Amino acid sequence: MERSEILRHIDHTALSAAVTQADIARLCSEAEQWQTASVCIPPSFVAWAHAQYPAVTVGTVIGFPLGYHTTAVKLCEARQAIAAGAAELDTVVHLGDVKAGLFDCVTREIRLLKEAAGSRILKVIVETCELTEEEKRALCRCVTEGGADYIKTSTGFGKAGARLEDIALFRQELGPNVRIKAAGGIRTREAMEAFLAAGCDRIGTSSAAVLFRE
Repeated sequence: MERSEILRHIDHTALSAAVTQADIARLCSEAEQWQTASVCIPPSFVAWAHAQYPAVTVGTVIGFPLGYHTTAVKLCEARQAIAAGAAELDTVVHLGDVKAGLFDCVTREIRLLKEAAGSRILKVIVETCELTEEEKRALCRCVTEGGADYIKTSTGFGKAGARLEDIALFRQELGPNVRIKAAGGIRTREAMEAFLAAGCDRIGTSSAAVLFRE
């Protein structure tokens, strides 16, 4: 796979707790130069990044990284991010609701967030390392019925990241309009190529620079 093709599928990411504006500037500059799909950055940097790098598609996170914010708080975050210039939103599901079997609540929250996002892309992070197989299948239905654009494997803050077997399961269970983003622990070119070949449309990684170490 050509390097440029891989880069077109990468959400160039910086979400560590100590990330600085200088880090975001470097990330956005690289994204602009490398023509990645987007950057994924903390909400507090969205307005600055959007103003300074208008050619870069800016994404951010909602209810991150644990997902147990109230729906009202997530909606507030989403609307603020959109007003600041975010074109893509990566939201975390409420795992407590998932474990309690409250999938109607999960679907309702996704639907409300997609209504708030409108034409902007909504990705739903399900944190696969915390899920049973049946919960993964149920969440595929929630994401599909809620109208989200993507299901995303992981926050990168959990006890494990993306796995190829989960991508295979997602492809079986998702509706035809939902794409897949793999994130968490994807640090090599080989891994990026494997996840894209498995059916992912996006790769969330902070390791895009490995593509240039050849």
